[in-house]
Amino acid sequence: MEMERSKACSRCRQRFMAKSSSQGAGVECLSCRSDNVLVPSKNQGLRSRIRSLSSEIRSKMHQRMVVTPSLNLQPSASFPTTMRSNKRAVLCGITYNNWKELRVKGSINDVKNMRELLITKFGYPNEWIRSLTEEELDRRFIPTRKNMEDWLRWLVKDCRPGDSLLFYFSGHGSRVRDYNDDEVDGFDETICPLDFNEAGMMVDNDLNSLIVRPLPHGVTLHAIVDACHSGTILDLTKVYNSRYPPSGVYKGTNGGLAICISACVDNQAAADTYAFTPGTKNGALTYVLVEILKQFPSPTYGDIFDLIHEALDNVNQSRPRSITGILKNLVGNKLHLSQTPILSSSVEFDVYRKHFIL
Repeated sequence: MEMERSKACSRCRQRFMAKSSSQGAGVECLSCRSDNVLVPSKNQGLRSRIRSLSSEIRSKMHQRMVVTPSLNLQPSASFPTTMRSNKRAVLCGITYNNWKELRVKGSINDVKNMRELLITKFGYPNEWIRSLTEEELDRRFIPTRKNMEDWLRWLVKDCRPGDSLLFYFSGHGSRVRDYNDDEVDGFDETICPLDFNEAGMMVDNDLNSLIVRPLPHGVTLHAIVDACHSGTILDLTKVYNSRYPPSGVYKGTNGGLAICISACVDNQAAADTYAFTPGTKNGALTYVLVEILKQFPSPTYGDIFDLIHEALDNVNQSRPRSITGILKNLVGNKLHLSQTPILSSSVEFDVYRKHFIL
């Protein structure tokens, strides 16, 4: 019986197993000469399988990569850039996907829900809503600190009496030591842009200067901030339904009205939870607020906060009593919502008489 040995083709140099009787310098592989028997060596076969597997994986990854449609629509012929709207909004949702320990899964869902509400319920034109998320391909709409500041300046630029402006944020919030001595509790509240580790957090003083101070008479700004420690994130003069007083330092508008709905008190955390939609995470405040505004026409601010508190209490009361110990720590943040949403404004008003209008 003739033995097979590994040989190199004299033409293409590919190694193959050939009968030992095939001798000499002119031995050719099957591709170059059909009368030889090609049997790949073990190492060559392994490399071939690895290359084939890698190619298959790349192909499947490419098939699964779906480009998410942008939430930012360009002006069309029917809505040219010269046509001004008295309603405009900046929506920011940050998941911090590159930070495993900081990941917030519901933020982009929050932005999409808020955007749909503004368009369908309150008549905001698509072209006058700027949505900043990590899914955007246009770098201008990535929620870095610079981009957020730029779009907040756009939000209040050239605003006029009758304008309704909205700033929405879903992501991380934090607190830092107050070095200006303008906070009763000794802390400034912050929100965290995507690049906060390099560019820094946005402090309440900065947000107040950007979007509160410039507001002229007749302009209304709403800020909805679904983040931890967000109670006094705009440093507004009047804080409702809270035992925590404002800073005592006047940081009002230029005659306009600023109203802020925050997810929780300054020393609390806000929930990113499955409690309302199993399988899909949402910010607790955002989900409840959007549902209320969908179902109830023109509620007052007092009505809204009563309904929010009722919804959060209902979730907490439905929590299984059998959850204790370690299991409680593991799933408690999904079922128990220990947060008190806060309303604040630049001018005091009767919350049960003033209706919520965007």
